[in-house]
This record gives sequence, structure tokens and C-alpha cells, in this order.
Amino acid sequence: MTNSSIQIRLKLFAVYQEALGLSEIQQQLPIGTTAIQALDRLISQYPDLARWRSITRLGVNLDFVAPDTVLQDGDELVLIPPVSGG
Repeated sequence: MTNSSIQIRLKLFAVYQEALGLSEIQQQLPIGTTAIQALDRLISQYPDLARWRSITRLGVNLDFVAPDTVLQDGDELVLIPPVSGG
């Protein structure tokens, strides 16, 4: 592995899980990538998810984080869209 990238686990819930058909994926990202940049990368692959971007909470390693939080190698990034009640 080169020193120019990191590997993270992206945990998916609700609309994200439905769109990808998976509960988690591995992503290789450049060093210095922020949580919101990782989400933007996913949205670039699945444009229908763009409408959820501004209302999705981001979590890293079981803590809610600011969108500009820089990810580290081995982090678990969780995308938490709003949940609608019945």
C-alpha cells in the first residue's frame, strides 16, 4: 500500500443501503480526504443520492463528526440519513 492513500469502511443505512444494495463498502481515498468529500465521491457514483447530502449526519468510529473532519486510515465512516416515522 502506498503512503498516498487511506482505506476506510463506509457503513450505509436506509436510502444509501437501498441504493447500493450493500450495508458497507471499502473505499480507498487520498490522504487528507474529509468525511463530506467521501460522501461526495459516493454521490458522484450514485447521483440520485444527492438530495440526501445536506441532511445526512456523518459519524466516524461511533462519534458524530463535522463534515470537514479528515479521515484516517482504517476509519469507519457512517452515513446516517434522516429516518421517517410511520
